[in-house]
This record gives sequence, C-alpha cells and structure tokens, in this order.
Amino acid sequence: MAALTVANAQPDENAYLRRALIAPVMANGTHEKKAIRNGLKGFSGCGIYQFSCRGFFDLAEQAISSVFVKVNTCWWDECRTKGPLSSFGPKGKLMTTDDVTNATVLITGGTGSFGRTMVDHLLTTDVDLIRILSRDEAKQHDMRVAYADSRLEFHVGDVRDARSVARASAGVDLVFHAAALKQVPSCEFFPMQAMWTNVVGSANVIEAAQAAGAKSVVCLSTDKAVMPINAMGMSKAMMEKVAVASARASDHDTTVSIVRYGNVLYSRGSVVPLFVEQILADRRVTVTDPEMTRFLLPLQQAVELVMFALLEAEPGDIFIRKAGAATIGDLASATGAALGRNVAMETIGVRHGEKVYETLATSEELAHSEDLGDYFRLRMDTRTLNYSAYFDEGESRSTEDFHSHNAKRMTVSEITDMLLSLPEIQRIVDAA
Repeated sequence: MAALTVANAQPDENAYLRRALIAPVMANGTHEKKAIRNGLKGFSGCGIYQFSCRGFFDLAEQAISSVFVKVNTCWWDECRTKGPLSSFGPKGKLMTTDDVTNATVLITGGTGSFGRTMVDHLLTTDVDLIRILSRDEAKQHDMRVAYADSRLEFHVGDVRDARSVARASAGVDLVFHAAALKQVPSCEFFPMQAMWTNVVGSANVIEAAQAAGAKSVVCLSTDKAVMPINAMGMSKAMMEKVAVASARASDHDTTVSIVRYGNVLYSRGSVVPLFVEQILADRRVTVTDPEMTRFLLPLQQAVELVMFALLEAEPGDIFIRKAGAATIGDLASATGAALGRNVAMETIGVRHGEKVYETLATSEELAHSEDLGDYFRLRMDTRTLNYSAYFDEGESRSTEDFHSHNAKRMTVSEITDMLLSLPEIQRIVDAA
C-alpha cells in the first residue's frame, strides 16, 4: 500500500482539495480516474491519501505533483475565495463530463421537464447512450423527432413493472430516477397510486440498477417529503427511506443517493406556466395565499444538483441545494414584471394537502449534516438495530429547520431576473 502525505491541508479545505487533486486525472481515462478517486476517499482533511491500486501510483503521483504547484501559489487562494464549486463543481463541468464519458445512462420519467433538461446536458458530453424510460409514447415520439440523435434510446414502460425496468436497466452505468407522481391534489385523491409509483416503482428502479451493476443511482426527491402532510410528500418520504435502506443493506457496488429540492420553475404542472397563461390573457392571476412561501429552483440548477450528487455521493447520502425562497404573491408579481405586464391577483385559498411553507431539511437532519457551500450533505445513519447504540452513542445538538419561511427571501427583482433566465420566458418576451 503506497501513501502520499498532502501538506498544509486543513480540514475545511477537504472538498476543494479533493476536487483539485482529481481534476488533472481526467485526460487519463475513466478507469484510471475511478481507481484513483476511490483511493482518495480516505482523505480526512489533514493527512494522507491511500492509493490501494498500486498500478496507478505513478499516474496519481504525477497528478498530485502537477496540481501542488497551483495549490501552493495563486490557484488555491482564487479557488477558496470564489467559494465551493466555482472551479470544480457542476458549473465548471471539469468533473461531470468525464463521469459520463462512454457511459450508458438511464433516465426514468425522461420525457418530463427534468428528463429533457438532463438530456440536453448529457448530449453535450461524450455519453455513449441515453435510455429514456416512460409511459407516454406520444411524448417519446415528439422527443425522438426533436432530438434526432442516435445516442437516445426510448423504452415504453412503467417503473411499477419490475420487468420493464429490468429490461431498460440492462448494461447501464448511471441511473437518474425522476419518474414520479408529483401533483399534490391528485395524490390526495389517489394515494395508492402515489404509493405504487413513488415507493414500489422506486424500489424496482434501485433493485434493477443494482442487479445490472450500475455505478450510481440518483433518486429525485422533494421538500414535500420533509415532515409531510400530504400523500405525495409521504410517498416521496418513503422513497427516500427505501433508497437509504437499500444503500445501508446492500452488498452491491452501486452507490444509491438522493437529491432533495423545492419548486422547479416552469416544470410541467408548476404554477409559473399558469401565471403566464393568465397574464397573457389579461385575466386575474389566481394565487392560493399571497404569503405562502416556496423554494425556487431553475431546472438547470436541478441538473447541477444531480450531477453534484453523481460526483460526490457515498451510499445513502441526501444532497440539498440552499435555494432561495419567495412568497407566491411576489412570484406572481415577478412573472408579470418579466412579461412587462401589470398583475391583478385573486386569492382562491389553499388546495388539498398544501402547506403554508415547505421544509428542505429538519433540525435533526441538519445536526448531522455537512455544509458544502451551495449544498448540504445529509449522511446516512450507519448504526444498526443494536439498540444500545441509541442510548450509549447519541448526541444532542440544537439548530432549526431549513424552510421557506426562514431561507433567504428573494426580492421581486431577483425573482424577475431568475424568470428571465428561463428559455420559456425568453421565447415569450422575444415574440412579444
């Protein structure tokens, strides 16, 4: 076993330095980089990287030597002052593109808003094949015609059907699990349907990925899974539990992780397209409660969060983006401002199963979280059912929940700028 000492590495520099050391290895191929990265996981912030794969030691030593000059001079200060991910996170794409090089990727629910945005991202990389698993053959046809790319492969199937999931999962390397029932009111009236899709379907996806030998599964969750009061949130909370339990008990090499985020702007079924339709028709904008708050996230940032999880996840991790929040009233006003229209609102009241505010992480979760700058990492509880551990090894740490009432409140101007960054809004503005 060979070892290299990393000089002057402070514990809070762990995430930065790890990315710094891995990045130069990209050009040397996927397998070499994977072996080295697995060896680097032992870094605890102030000491030694263990390289268990001796055949790649020279390559690792060369990579570390090449980056040390930069770390010890101006590069390190620049990276640290810009904050997490500015140079080596999803935005820079120094790592994410290589993680999908020559990979076969499965996206469940791939004809939805997230799926199409993820496809747009993956097609800019050297991905080998993207499989889309969904129930809607019409949307698959439209997508096939629109993209006309031989790297896209479409599978009609349902995540509830383990056999169709297994067929779509054969030979995959990476899985992004986005298929879900997401509409809160409809899940209130049909809770068993939410259970079959969001819980049983998710179990099918995870088990199929493990059986296929996939390297990673990233499951998409929601803030409604935290302290849920509705069937959709409860089913997504159970999806999280299924994923974490699978990661805890699995003897497979598949890394199962979760991303959790709030309202994705202009996704299918979200409120912004409704606001746009009402504003362009000169109708009153219907809001449930002007003071209700929600986390806001553009689709591109949702993709960045998923790709970050792909890079950084260890089994059972949950990643949360520190998103800004806004009132529904301000969101309606900002939508009008983005379209250059005045907005008149009509309050219609809270719908079935809705909260006045949403929570992305509880105080109990945050007490054991890792702050990664733009993100929180919630680590899996690795304790067993040896109940004495719960009494002998517990700890008490107090904090508060991270919810849309205490998150950074976005101004109408900030929301307007975010809306104007969306291609859907840009097309409407350009056509006006």
